[in-house]
Amino acid sequence: MNDWMHDVIDSLAERTGLDPASLAISPDDARTILDVARIAAHASGARTNAPLLCYALGFAAARGVPLAATAPVVRERDAGGE
Repeated sequence: MNDWMHDVIDSLAERTGLDPASLAISPDDARTILDVARIAAHASGARTNAPLLCYALGFAAARGVPLAATAPVVRERDAGGE
């Protein structure tokens, strides 16, 4: 992640009272999120599905379902096999 992302995450944490560490995205998770976003945009034919899917994955994560469990569901939908 770049400086802009770190700044926004810090601001979000400050504004919401959340611990900035609870909003941190590991490099592995960042790669996974970008991969599933790519799949959502390309396999569905609608780029707008990428952020919407990531939002849904965030809901799942907030409810205790790890990205490692949800990402394979999306990858199964990758008709292009990229």
